[in-house]
Amino acid sequence: MRRIVEAALALAPLLLAAAPARAETLRDLCPDRPGLGTPACTMDPGHVQIELGLGDWTLTRDPGAREDDLTTGDLLVRYGLTPSLEMQVGWTAYTHVRTRAGGVVAHQSGIGDVRLALRQNLHNPDGSGFSAALMPYVSLPTGSDGIGAGDWGAGLIVPVSDRLSQKVTLDFTGEADAAVDADGNGRHFAYSAVFGVDVALSDKVGTTWELSVARDEDPSGHSTQLLAGLSADWTPGSNTQLDVGTNVGLNRNVPDVEVYFGVAQRF
Repeated sequence: MRRIVEAALALAPLLLAAAPARAETLRDLCPDRPGLGTPACTMDPGHVQIELGLGDWTLTRDPGAREDDLTTGDLLVRYGLTPSLEMQVGWTAYTHVRTRAGGVVAHQSGIGDVRLALRQNLHNPDGSGFSAALMPYVSLPTGSDGIGAGDWGAGLIVPVSDRLSQKVTLDFTGEADAAVDADGNGRHFAYSAVFGVDVALSDKVGTTWELSVARDEDPSGHSTQLLAGLSADWTPGSNTQLDVGTNVGLNRNVPDVEVYFGVAQRF
């Protein structure tokens, strides 16, 4: 298990070393973070982008119980293979879970699973105008007990965006998953849709408003999950973005609130 994690993380410096240093006009920066949805844009070929969640706190409350999840080092490495195809490696370095129920407090911590993905853009890989992509992925059960899913999973993400003007873009992300069962053994069908509106406040500052609807058909019990999200990003330079965001649960099947912040850097 450790060897799989080390091999996945080793890709980052290798890709950085392989990325050619050349003066060229690059596409506008288009990170995966922040937000609930996924962009349709892909990386310029031969370039690497590292996206890192620096802090993420999630609160879930039930009658007589409370759970606090704290995550740091949520890493995503993206590399452009062709003008319209990129590969991704994702991994979470550390998650700490604190639960309190009936006066009893328990703690659990460890690393997350590794996720591998390809994103093939079908139209406008720079994300301009109307853009769409297909993104198959697989997750590997490398996470610690109680932190990782416990088994492999897979799925297909279909991001679509339509830039209506220089300031407003409509987003949609559809997803179908072979999600890991809650008991960590086997898979079940799950699917979701995220609707979003991106509003640029200036050349450097943008906001995203989102609504997520998901259906999970876990054998232990089916559930419908509703989330609303608001995030903001600041691009101080052409290759750097800082972000902050929050998600709010709209029904009892999701966490009550999540607050996060992070950074993206292109090389």
